[in-house]
Amino acid sequence: MSNLFLSRAPANQGAARDIARARALVLAHGWNATAYQILNPGILHWFSSEGDAVVGFVDHAATLVVAGAPVCPADRLLDVVREFTDAARVAGRRVCFFGAGERLEQALAPTGRWSATGLGAQPSWDPVRWPALLRQRKSLRAQLNRARNKSVRVAEWVQVDAQDRAALQRCLGEWLAGRGLPPLHFLVEPDTLGRLEDRRLFVATRAQHVVGFLVASPVPARDGWLIEQIIRGHGAPNGTAELLVDAAMRAVAERGSRYVTLGLSPLSRHSSFDDLHTPLWLRLVLRWVRAHARRFYDFDGLDRFKAKFAPEEWENIVALADAPRFPPRALWAIASAFSRGSPVGLVARALLRAVWQEVRGLLAGTRRALQRRRAGP
Repeated sequence: MSNLFLSRAPANQGAARDIARARALVLAHGWNATAYQILNPGILHWFSSEGDAVVGFVDHAATLVVAGAPVCPADRLLDVVREFTDAARVAGRRVCFFGAGERLEQALAPTGRWSATGLGAQPSWDPVRWPALLRQRKSLRAQLNRARNKSVRVAEWVQVDAQDRAALQRCLGEWLAGRGLPPLHFLVEPDTLGRLEDRRLFVATRAQHVVGFLVASPVPARDGWLIEQIIRGHGAPNGTAELLVDAAMRAVAERGSRYVTLGLSPLSRHSSFDDLHTPLWLRLVLRWVRAHARRFYDFDGLDRFKAKFAPEEWENIVALADAPRFPPRALWAIASAFSRGSPVGLVARALLRAVWQEVRGLLAGTRRALQRRRAGP
């Protein structure tokens, strides 16, 4: 593969320089909600020849799956796309922009070289209007009061020491242990605690014990924030997630921010993946996944969770592939990006995990029954 695409992110001096360079470009030009996420672990980086643009991507199925869109000045977007796709072809790769955003979709549509399909949606708000919205949502206020009545308190943590980090990691571990799937990556990377310098961190505690936290990443060119993670650990009562979102909305509004999104809701019922521009084979596949993959990933549950915050807008999450019709290879590459390997392997690991959880449950039930029998009447 071309050296243009070898800027991974291991802990070495060259990679550290690339991360610093990418971060500077993100803070100067990051418009997509996913812009800051290209600094997450596992993302590769490509820089334009003029040094004014960066693309964050992963490489699967001979396809470079781009996280969002190129990060660059708006008037350079098409030129950067051409340079990147030309370099990809030299390296024997095709390109797919995932979560491309309206700006890139509109720029590429007239060229006739790209096919687009909706794969989800993301809700967004103007946080300045959040208090007024909350006054109209009795159910949301009830959830906030439920958590407060259980002595949950939320505060923003600006400084995080080793002890704090250990408490956050423990909470994250508890949350991950309760998931049906092994951890996903790419734009849902769970490991964000290692790079907090530009992010905002809101922590929910109960009796001085961390029970949840929220990580918000900047969307600099839109004066906004992506709520990248909402984590609930053991001991987090109902309403903890809502309390975290409320605290974040109010805090960023105080600093003058006008845009907040809760990020990707895959296969959302608010997306356009079922429209007539999506190939029939892809519509059938996506319908089947949404209907039958609930054992591993509750698409509708996530959609309902985000919808209950009464979004002011649902932004379509689009994938753009450099082919006249959206190809199966691109869908496989996207799935591989999130699973960091073969999606089949991810499902196999999930099945083994589910079997192990069932076995543990049966063993625990058997032990309890034996204990009751020994205790007698």
